[in-house]
Formats: sequence, structure tokens, C-alpha cells
Amino acid sequence: MAAALLALSCRDAAASPWPAVAWPLAEDPVIEKRIDELMAKMTVEDKVGQIVQGDIASLTPEDVRKYRLGSVLAGGNSDPDGKYNATPAQWLALTDAFYEASMDTRNGGHGIPILFGIDAVHGQSNIVGATLFPHNIGLGATRNPELMRQIGRVTAVETRITGMEWAFAPTVAVPQDDRWGRTYEGYSESPDVVASFAGSMVEGLQGTAGALDFLDGSHVMVSVKHFLGDGGTTGGKDQGDTRIDEAELARLHGAGYPPAIAAGAQTIMASFNSVNGEKMHGHRHLLTEVLKQQMNFGGFVVGDWNGHGQVKGCTNDNCPAAIAAGLDMAMASDSWKGFYKTAVAAVKAGTLPMERLDDAVRRILRVKFRLGLFEAGKPSRRPLGGKFELLGAREHRAVARQAVRESLVLLKNNKSVLPLSPKQRILVAGDGADDVGKQAGGWTLNWQGTGTRRADFPNADTIYEGIARQARAAGGVATLSVDGKYMQKPDVAVVVFGENPYAEFQGDIATLLYKPGNDAELELIKRLKADGIPVVAVFLSGRPLWMNREINAVDAFVAAWLPGSEGEGIADVLLRKPDGGVQHDFKGKLSFSWPRSAAQYANNVGQKDYAPLFAFGFGLTYADKGDLAPLPEDSGVSGEQSASGVYFANGMPSVSLTLQLSGASQANMPATTMPTALADGSLKLSAVDHKAQEDARRLQWSGAATAKVTLASGKPLDLTRESNGDMQLQLTLRRDSAVSAPVWLGVGCGEGCSGRIDLHKPLAALPQGRWKVVGVPLKCFVNAGADVSKLVQVLVLESRAALDLSVSRIALGALNEAEVTADCPAG
Repeated sequence: MAAALLALSCRDAAASPWPAVAWPLAEDPVIEKRIDELMAKMTVEDKVGQIVQGDIASLTPEDVRKYRLGSVLAGGNSDPDGKYNATPAQWLALTDAFYEASMDTRNGGHGIPILFGIDAVHGQSNIVGATLFPHNIGLGATRNPELMRQIGRVTAVETRITGMEWAFAPTVAVPQDDRWGRTYEGYSESPDVVASFAGSMVEGLQGTAGALDFLDGSHVMVSVKHFLGDGGTTGGKDQGDTRIDEAELARLHGAGYPPAIAAGAQTIMASFNSVNGEKMHGHRHLLTEVLKQQMNFGGFVVGDWNGHGQVKGCTNDNCPAAIAAGLDMAMASDSWKGFYKTAVAAVKAGTLPMERLDDAVRRILRVKFRLGLFEAGKPSRRPLGGKFELLGAREHRAVARQAVRESLVLLKNNKSVLPLSPKQRILVAGDGADDVGKQAGGWTLNWQGTGTRRADFPNADTIYEGIARQARAAGGVATLSVDGKYMQKPDVAVVVFGENPYAEFQGDIATLLYKPGNDAELELIKRLKADGIPVVAVFLSGRPLWMNREINAVDAFVAAWLPGSEGEGIADVLLRKPDGGVQHDFKGKLSFSWPRSAAQYANNVGQKDYAPLFAFGFGLTYADKGDLAPLPEDSGVSGEQSASGVYFANGMPSVSLTLQLSGASQANMPATTMPTALADGSLKLSAVDHKAQEDARRLQWSGAATAKVTLASGKPLDLTRESNGDMQLQLTLRRDSAVSAPVWLGVGCGEGCSGRIDLHKPLAALPQGRWKVVGVPLKCFVNAGADVSKLVQVLVLESRAALDLSVSRIALGALNEAEVTADCPAG
């Protein structure tokens, strides 16, 4: 029987689509002996502590001391004292405090150093003053693996300065549907490009396996992510299901892992998504049989933010099944205490085998010994700890500026309008022209990258600042005018515009339309062109989008992606030298195919019937003829309100929603014409202006009877992940009357599963007659009894008393985007 099983195993291995990777680190008998000696002293509670990671917003150093946790992380919105712009010194002090707690040997503690992890995904992007590199989509356009190595090295140094030794990077997803909100985290739609970068970035961050610099004090350990198939979910839905056969899964979505493992990647992060219906955090075949056994991964597997709680039969607080499947450390961010207690109970009950627990702990300890943490001392005493002068150092910014130059992709250059003479009068316009936060994108000082100020980026240049500096040095002049208005006619205009920052599922979109229903930038460009001014567009985005109207309207179009802190890298390519020569030519080549229509979701090189507008690998240089014939302006999708998470804007509900009025005299009356009212006059609806003509709706309750306005969906919406991700339902509104009684805001899905909260206090606190954004966390509705997994009413606004409100926008948004946030009822 044993011989038969062995023969079967060999045949299965031979037929496997997964490569047998050579792990580069030989077993170290000294480390193994130290692990044996330490584990012999550890209790079940000690061991379980090592497999639990909590977030700094949900635990304290005292918790680490008491529960002996193996790791802490600083999530995207978690900072010292809750301040997104905390100083580097505050970060370092925090890492010291957690380290010292983990090394406290009082009361039987063994002094096992903690691992501090952070999302250093485009530089140490959580820290004020750090160098911010282009996001991966821009780096993919460089086709320069050696540059990735340098970026990894700089990121490691700046991460060590602030006390962390673990970067949750690189991302080696291979995005296949650009509607996915994490597309910009991927280097390319091509597995070959991703594979060519993965090993170089790992070596840049960690050092070279076997060399003296490997995991030394100037390097950090990596977390290659997200294993597996996160870029292939159906419809581009974040945390969705990837339906694919295993051979294609290995070829396409597994491409980045063999080179990363061969480079000695110390950790790999499990993905939120499912593969063929099975959540990755509980996928034993892929986590254990494929990753650890077939591909010989010798580090440990860490989870993603409460991802274990999505495994069938699990909750955030209780999921021994994920550890049994091959997860070694659970990222139990705010659920760590419950997870710890249930895991201890599972081990003692035998439902989580001790052998599996010991393997997970051994893998974690082995990484800690490789890092030299037991001898390193607290973070501030390590070689780079506290050397804040190196944050945004000139040499580091030079690497980032090179990355910006090489990432730019030129799509159009009619009559060779580029490069521009710096000696002329240049107008720099658009809302991205002088905004570091916008050019840096998500994962910048906070999760969504929103709500930042210019002062938060002391070591950065906006795109306008870079152009102005070079123009001034050459004897020209660059003038900033966000709205494109001017006193003296310019010789040329550079219009910088694009997507606003987002991260993860908050960036999921329904179509590839750019800002559906908002033509502000197009109108600005056309106005400049009508004045006879040549226009160069610099487009900031985390993905290719259908831009045919804008491309047609301008003389030159540059895809600049999300360039980060070095805005002057764009001036390096757009502007000539003062003597007229070319400073730097365009080098960037599309790493993602550009869509022919806003509905072209299957648009990846190698696919059947591949027919993009601009193909993978396209990118003009100054030597090329850059003239482009007019493009068709039919987007291929119907309805202008197609943005995911936007329920009402520009005077219209989303294409999937209807606006209804209800009261004592009428129920569910469609509000399709303006003005309109209920028969008894208890609620009137009319059009008013906010930013454009009739782009908002005025709601006037008479107080004669209870009445409500509803946004209803034709099919149930599942907002579970948005609720878990701390998103808000946000209303951009204006109060034009006193608020004398409860004003109920709710969501619903029928009898017994609706929830509402009273907006009386936040509305009464608003200045009358001024537009403000009021947010209500989705969790508030859950606490009030709503089932957000099947909403058919995404908004119900109800009043019994007289009230006058105008509303211009209703959408989901991040916590820090609202100007006023309502308090939740107790849950």
C-alpha cells in the first residue's frame, strides 16, 4: 500500500503545473537547535501567541506582554495616537514600546521579539517625509528589473529608520480586469513582466540570499502577496471568486511566486479571494500542498486583514480551520483576542493538531532568528533606527525620480508638440497639477490616500512645482491655474487630471468610463483649445480607462499613472533642456492594454480576439510619428451614472437605482420629473444648483405627515465587505431650515432586516446654507439591525417635522472623507 501511495504521489507531482522551486537557504543547524530549545519551554498559550498578529489600533504593548503575541501591524488607517501625520519619532517610539513588551521576561515570559509589519507598498508610504515611488502599475511600464532592486533597497532603508522590519510587499498580482480597485498594485497584466520583477524586488528589500547583506540591519523581510489569484476575480470584484483551471492558475496568477521563493522571500500573504469557490485562507491544497510542498516555500504564510473570518464555518474570532489549512500567522487585526482564545481552546481540544501548531510556530521563529531579532535590540538602537535625515534623502529621491521618468507612457503627440520649450509661457492646469496626494494615490499616509495636505509631504514636488522650477531656470514662466483661467494668454497648457485616490474595494468600478457624468476636465481642455492654445494632457490613474474624448481633444496625451513624490520627473521628460536639446526621452511601455471601449473588460495580451485601442507594449518616443487620427467617441456602455458606490450624482440616481417618494397619501411614487410632490404636499422635490445647473435635489417636508425619499435598487446589493472595511454612506447636503425633530436615515432589505439612525444632531450642527459632506458608517446600520448583504433600499431619508434639505451626491466613501460623521447606536 505504501509503495502504491508513493507511486501515486510521484505521478501527481510529475503532472503538477506547479514548479519545484529551489529554496535558496540551507537548513541552519544552529538556528534549528535554538528553535528546539525555545519551543521545549513554550506552553500552548505561548505558541498560539506567536501565530497571532494584532493591529496597533486595537492593542497595546501591555497586551503584547500579556498574550505574548508574535507580531503587530500598522494597518492603513492605524497610526501613533491615531494621527495619520504622526512624526517619524513617534513611529519609532511606538515600535520600541512594542518590542520592549515582547522581550519582557517577567512572569515567565521567554523574550521572543515581535515582528512589526507595515504596508510599505510604494516606499515607506505611511511616514511623513518618506520617498514615495510610483505605484506598481507605473513601475511595470519601465520594464526595468534592476530599478526594482534599487527601489526595494531604498524602501527597506526608510522602513528600518522608523523601526519596522517587515514590509507587506511586493504585490505580484496579475490583474486581468481593470475594473478591479487594486489594479494599480499590479506590475502588469502579463505574467512574464510580473515574474521578471518579483525576484528583483524581493532581493532589493531583503538583500541577496546567501550574501552578507541578507536580512541585515539595512534590509527588511518581505510579504509577497496575495496568494493566489487576486487579480483574476469574476467581474474584477475585490475579494471575489477566481474561476479558473489549475494549470492556468499556475501559469497566469502564480507567475510571480517561483522567482520570489527562489530569492528567499520570508513570508507570503494569503489572499482574500476565493479560487473556484474556496476561500484562499482555508485552501489547504494551495497553501500547503502547492506552496509549501510543491514549491518548497521555506518561510511562513501570513493572513490578510481578518481574511480568516471569511472561511466557511469561521468568524473573525474563531477559525482554527485556517491554521489547519496552512496559514501560519493570522492577521487578526481587531479580533486578535478572540482568535487567540479560541485557538488555544482548539489546540487543547485536539481540533487544531499540535503538530500543525508546532510547524507554524517553528516557521515563524526560524524567520525571527534569520532576521537576527534576538540580538538586534530595540528598533531605535539598530543601525538605521532614528536616522530620520535619510527619509526622503537626495539619493533616494533620485531613484524615485528616475522611476517616474521611465514610467511615463506617451500615447499621442500630434505635430510633435512635445517636448516643450521651457523658455515659453506655460499654463499648468487641472486638479492634479499641484496635489501630491492625488499624484501619489492610495496607500499614502492612510489607507485610501485621502484627506492629506501639502504640508504632509515635505520631501516632495508637485507636478506644477517641477515644471515651474525648470521653466524659471531656463528663463520661461509656468503659471498655476487649476481651473485653466488666465490673465495673459499662455503659449501652451499642461492639464494634469485623473482619478482621485482610492484603495482596495473602494476603487472597484462598474465600467471603464472615466468619471462618468463629470465632464469638467474635458470642458476645461476644450475651452483652452478654443482659445488656440496647444494642450498636453498628463493623466493620473491607477488603470487604463476609456478616454477617447479627452485624447481627441488634446494635442498630446501622457499616461503618468500614480507617480508618487517626484513630480519633477514629469518635467524632466516633457520639457527640453534650456539649449533646446531633449532632457529625457519617453521610455515607458504599456504594461496594461488600453481599452477600445468602456466595456472592454477582457483586454489582455494573449487573449482570444485581442483588439485593444493601444496594445500591450505600446509607447511612443520622440523619434516616433505621434499623430493620432480622431478616435470614436461611443463609449460602448449606456448610462452615465455607472460609477461603483455612487448612488446619486449630477441630479440623477445610478442606472441601477430609482428615486421614490412615499407618504400617507402615496407609496413608492417614482420621482422622474422635476418638480414633483406627494399628493398631500407632505414632501416636495425640486431641482437646485450645487456645482452645476440642476445637479442637486431640494427636499421640502411640510410637517403635515411623515414622508420619506428612497433610493431603491432593482437587485439586492451586498455591502458586507464595505461594512467590514469601515466605509460610510455619505451625503453631500445643505441644510436650509432648522432641525426640530428626528430625521431618520436608513437602509433596508424588507421586513425585519432594516436599520436606521437619527441624523438630528449632526444636521443641526451644520452651518445653515452651506454644503457639507455628512457620513454614516455602514456599521451603524448593521448595529441598528440592517442586513447589509442584501440591500434593496440603499437610502431612506424620513422626517415627520418640517425640514428643508438639498442633496447633491450620495455615495460610499472613506471615513476621513466626511466633514461630519454621525454617531452609531450601540450594537
